[in-house]
Amino acid sequence: MITRTELDKLVEKYETPDFIKDDPVQFVHKFQNKKDIEIAGFISSLLAYGSRKQFIKKLNELFTNIAQNEPLNFIRNFEPEILGNFNYRFGKPDDFSSVFKDLKELYNTSGGLEELFAYGHEKQKIFETVTDYFYSRADKNSGQGFYFMIPNPRNGGAMKRMCMYLRWLVRKSCVDVGIWNFMRPSELYIPLDVHVGRISRQMGLLTRKANDFKAVIELTNNLKKFCPEDPAKYDFAIFGYGVNNKNL
Repeated sequence: MITRTELDKLVEKYETPDFIKDDPVQFVHKFQNKKDIEIAGFISSLLAYGSRKQFIKKLNELFTNIAQNEPLNFIRNFEPEILGNFNYRFGKPDDFSSVFKDLKELYNTSGGLEELFAYGHEKQKIFETVTDYFYSRADKNSGQGFYFMIPNPRNGGAMKRMCMYLRWLVRKSCVDVGIWNFMRPSELYIPLDVHVGRISRQMGLLTRKANDFKAVIELTNNLKKFCPEDPAKYDFAIFGYGVNNKNL
């Protein structure tokens, strides 16, 4: 198994401001208002799959051309017509419209995403609570794209993008903005996808074969042995290992 010293060196190398420019976390750094940040982060996490170059291009189109660089105003006054033919892979205009209308209700009737996630955290069912909110309000026209962007945690999947979103909003570092205080960094889970799973097995940090939520728990618990107060910081180390393709 890789040592803590080796992992910490990779964190030091890769958790730098230079990481931001090529990662979807860049969109939470574009705004100053707390609600703008959390909305931009949530939307960015929904599209963060497939080609990084392509989804970042799509997010730039959405935030700049459609939302006019005002995420909160865009959501509070959202009307489906403004989207035009905006789409990304599985996500069709009706899928995005359904998500944005749900967000509109959330921000016009409550404290928004922070209140929703905090309520789920209090119930110790953070992913289920968030998903249930959106599923209970889904349009009849919501298709595969809607359910791909907001997956059901009860299916046992890794919930990678939601774990990533929480990392952005809960951790405070030169990369993560740490504007939410209802949970501690020690409670975060590692965002797990095919690449992180493969690299974690090479490092000896993961034995489970499937990239599911049980694997997320195993990997996170192993990383807590190195840093119990902030296991998610090793997301950067695993990323760096993959980029460098090193044999440690």
